[in-house]
Amino acid sequence: MKSWVEVSERRLAGNYRLLRDAAGGDTAVLAVVKANAYGHGAAVCAPVLVRAGAEWLGVTDVAEGAAVQKALEVAGVARRERPGILVMSGLLREDAEEVVRLGLTPVVWLREQMEWLAEAAKRLGMGPVGVHVEIDTGMARQGVAVGVELEELVAWVRGESGIRVDGVMTHFASSEVAGSAQTVLQRRRFEEAIGVVQAADLRASWVHAGNSSTIDNEGVRNVAWLQGVAEIVGARSMVRTGIALYGYCLPIEGEGLSEVRQKLQPVMTWKTRVIGLREAEAGDTVGYNGIYCVPRAMRLALLPVGYADGVRRELSASNARAGGWAMVRGEKAPIVGRVSMNLTIVDVSGIEGVALGDEVVVLGDGVTAEDHARLAGTIAYEIVCGVRPAHRSGV
Repeated sequence: MKSWVEVSERRLAGNYRLLRDAAGGDTAVLAVVKANAYGHGAAVCAPVLVRAGAEWLGVTDVAEGAAVQKALEVAGVARRERPGILVMSGLLREDAEEVVRLGLTPVVWLREQMEWLAEAAKRLGMGPVGVHVEIDTGMARQGVAVGVELEELVAWVRGESGIRVDGVMTHFASSEVAGSAQTVLQRRRFEEAIGVVQAADLRASWVHAGNSSTIDNEGVRNVAWLQGVAEIVGARSMVRTGIALYGYCLPIEGEGLSEVRQKLQPVMTWKTRVIGLREAEAGDTVGYNGIYCVPRAMRLALLPVGYADGVRRELSASNARAGGWAMVRGEKAPIVGRVSMNLTIVDVSGIEGVALGDEVVVLGDGVTAEDHARLAGTIAYEIVCGVRPAHRSGV
C-alpha cells in the first residue's frame, strides 16, 4: 500500500461535540459528509458522527446518500438511530425514484424537481416526499428567489399532495466575514421568505442556514437569530457544518482567531513510506527541469505520492523558493525539486536513521492542510478533498 489515511475517530467526535456546544440550546448541527467526507472517507466518518449525536448528515447526491446508508448499516447503526440524510446539491429526473425509494431528503427549489419526486412516489405507492426548500438569498447558485418566484412555488406546493415541505433553508455567501453587509441582507431576505411560508401554512419541521463559519463567526448571535426565525413557523433550527468537523475553518476576516477555531483538531493523518534513498553530491540536480541544484552533499528520500495522489505541485521547491515538507521520524523533511505525478523527493540529511519502509506523514501533526493550502495559494477544503490514498480507516 503506497499511501493511506488514518482518521482519528476521537478527534472527529470531539470536533462535532465542540460545534454542537457552540451552537447551543436545541439547535441541531447537521454534519456534512459530502465529497467523501471532505476526503476523509464517508464510510469511516458517518458512523462516528451519528454516534456522537448527529441527527442529520449532508451528502452531495443520491449516490453518496446510498453509500452513507450502506456504511451506517455495515457499521451496525440501528435503523431507529439513523439520521436524516440531506441530498444537498439538487437532483435530476432520473434520480427521483432512488431518492424516494431510499427515503433520502432532497434539497429542492424548482417545481420540476418536486413534480419528479411526486410522480416517483406515486409509482412506488409511497406517501408524500419530504423535501427541504432552498431560498436563494444572495448566492445566485441554487435556490428559489424571494418574491414572485417563491410565492408561485409555495402556491403550487399547497395544492400538491405528493410533496411535504419538511424544511426551509438558505446558504450564506460571506459567513467568514465579520459584520458582513451581505449576510445582513441575506438574513432579511430569508426572514421575508419565512413569512411567505408561514402565510401559506406550510408547516416545516426544520429551518436551517449557514456553514462552519456561521458557528465560528459570532456564533451565539447567528444561532439566536436562526432560532427566532424558526420559531415563526414553529420549526426547529439547525446549522450545517462541514470542514470544521475535520479540524479546519476559514479565518474570520476582521477578527482574531476564534475560541472555536483554536479548539478544533485536524482529523486526518495521511501517511506513506520511504521507497528509495540516495546520496546526492553538490551540483546534482533533482527532479524535472533541474529546478533544484544540490548545494552540498545530501541524503534524499523518495516517497511514492505526487500530484495525482493529492500532493499539490505548488509544494515543489527550487533553490530560490522553499516548498512544502513531510514529517519523517517526527522531523521536517523539506521537499526538493518538482513534485511529480506519483513521486516526491524530500531531504532527510539531518534526520538520523532513515531507512527504506519508514512511515512518513504527508498530512497530519506537523504538516497540516493549512500549511499545504498556504503554499498552494488555496484553502484547506481543496487540500483535504484532493487526497486520494489507497485506503482509509478509523483509529
